[in-house]
Amino acid sequence: MATTSDIKNGLCIELNNELFSVVEFLHVKPGKGGAFVRTKLRNMKTGKVIPHTFNSGVKINVQRVERRPYQFLYKDDMGYHFMHSETYEQIPIPEEIINAPALMKEGQNAEILFHADTETPLSCELPPFVELEVTYAEPGVKGDTATNTLKPATVETGATVNVPLFIEPGEKIKVDTRDGSYSERVK
Repeated sequence: MATTSDIKNGLCIELNNELFSVVEFLHVKPGKGGAFVRTKLRNMKTGKVIPHTFNSGVKINVQRVERRPYQFLYKDDMGYHFMHSETYEQIPIPEEIINAPALMKEGQNAEILFHADTETPLSCELPPFVELEVTYAEPGVKGDTATNTLKPATVETGATVNVPLFIEPGEKIKVDTRDGSYSERVK
């Protein structure tokens, strides 16, 4: 068992029979009283971030998690189906644990975070940026570039992304999967 001195960003711990990931921490030594560690913990199931304070030297239950490379195959009523890139094992993943399901296309690579002891998937993360083709976009008005104006465009996965006026259907764009925003045009 580890103590509070082992806390670091990204560490996965068990607290109140739930798994949490450490988002940030701060060791505090006040002039009066004992030291403590103030943390922000992200619930691995719900994604909610909560503050929690540990007294210094308290034992914490560290959990082992593994990142594994997977490839998205298809979606059906059971969920999103992924194939392990090395063992070719296939597993269904529920939509709730995927960070950007609307931007995922067939053949897309992703990393799935597993709890090592129970072999349950905790989260599925796409790469930070994905390249998608624009299938539909309203024509931009010529000369309307005085401000940083955006227009909605539909990409090949069916998601809607706000893009600059010069983007036309058939062009490939790079989309940020963390917030679903337009990043740049792909040559």
